[in-house]
Amino acid sequence: MRRHVKSAFTCRLKAAVKTTRQNFGRSRTLTVAVFSLALVGCANLSVQTLFSHYSAALQSTHALAKQGEWNAALASLPDTPDSPILDGMERGRVAMLAGDQVVSEEALQTADAAAVEQQRAAVIQLSEGLNQVGALLSNDNMLTYSPPDYELGFLHLYLMLDYLQKNDLEGALVEVRRANRVQEEARKLRESELEQTKKSVKQNGISDNVGAILSRYPDAGKMLSSVQNGYLFYLSGLLYEAERNLNGAFIDYNRALAVEPDNTFVAKAAMRVAFKQGRQSELKLLEKQYGKYKKPSRSQAQLVIINEQDVVNARDAWRLPLWLFDSRGNPVSYSVSLPYYRSTSSAPQKALTIDGNTVIPAQLTDVNAMAQQSLNEAMPAIAVRQVLRVVAKNEVRKSLAEQDESGVGNLVANIFNALSDQPDTRSWQTLPQTAGVYSGFYAAGQHAVTADGKTINVTLNPGQTTLLWLSRQGGNVVHWQGNLGGI
Repeated sequence: MRRHVKSAFTCRLKAAVKTTRQNFGRSRTLTVAVFSLALVGCANLSVQTLFSHYSAALQSTHALAKQGEWNAALASLPDTPDSPILDGMERGRVAMLAGDQVVSEEALQTADAAAVEQQRAAVIQLSEGLNQVGALLSNDNMLTYSPPDYELGFLHLYLMLDYLQKNDLEGALVEVRRANRVQEEARKLRESELEQTKKSVKQNGISDNVGAILSRYPDAGKMLSSVQNGYLFYLSGLLYEAERNLNGAFIDYNRALAVEPDNTFVAKAAMRVAFKQGRQSELKLLEKQYGKYKKPSRSQAQLVIINEQDVVNARDAWRLPLWLFDSRGNPVSYSVSLPYYRSTSSAPQKALTIDGNTVIPAQLTDVNAMAQQSLNEAMPAIAVRQVLRVVAKNEVRKSLAEQDESGVGNLVANIFNALSDQPDTRSWQTLPQTAGVYSGFYAAGQHAVTADGKTINVTLNPGQTTLLWLSRQGGNVVHWQGNLGGI
């Protein structure tokens, strides 16, 4: 959850400039004093955050993840992580796929604890106030990372999967309930943040400047599947059904169906639960759209395959030339750096075979679309900060130039401003690109599932559900399976 800090940016900036003016005549080495005053104490201060950005630091890890080289990806994670939340999520996901469950669970739990603490903080600490000042004179990477709701949803989802791998259904269901709360809180948060951004624009009188940025920013549109996580809803319904909580299962299967209405596997799951509960009216509505429900025989077994594939896109840097007006009303040419995604497209779900027969999973979620939508929603607030930042930097540069006839101060300020103009490309970059599901009823016994040339033997028990989880990147297939009990 993002937190809004009511810091007096202008007052802090003026105080820094005043101090610099008073001390400048004593030594020209103090030309950088204003930057030191603004940046000292920032919890996130590093060369990476000040003069580079997250995607650049994670470039090697992201490339290895796309190839399915998970052990190498784990070793390549940066030694100086951005934050316990983002590092924990990246490390937890990569370690899970590298087969190190101990590291995975520890990292995800660390990220979860940090996220909970961040959300509970009712009062912003002084260090975060300093981060805000540092961000005003440098870039958004100085701000404490607050994961968007779709990332928090995936955090709970992978904690859920860690519990399932240990056959701990109770622990997995705790994460299901926490994840559902995240989805509900996310809706409320969107409304709050939009209102806060509107207030900031109005108070600072920069609506025209912000509009100049947003009108030229690449937009990806809006849709329910870009906001809600069908993967999370389907898995939640599956676990509720395993617990015999049919009300919870029916609700979450229908939520997943609302997100991905063309997913017939989710529709069949919703019909199955509606039939069990005697929900005749709901069953008839579902049958009208998806066809007649066919009850499986008691001797059959259900195979559910979760298919994760590829790797989510990483944010890139987008530079925009922009004309704004300074405090004296003079037009000034700026260059601003914003995060964006080069591509919003995702590959369709890849086929696999079961006993030699080809089947194609149906999409549950498109993480590329969710990441893009999250950035689009954050862009108005990012644009506001960018406008305030470029104006503040220019004011500091002019103040230094006025006190130094040699031009050294102006040169230092120009160099600093150019190098520190870095976009905030932080995001969970080792998530899958898409996730899908296939389900079917088969005779009990041994069956062979083949994905990307790798054959996996699956044992199905009569009247029970077996879950096969796959993650497919670069021809490499990571998998595990577990029994979820009676159908």
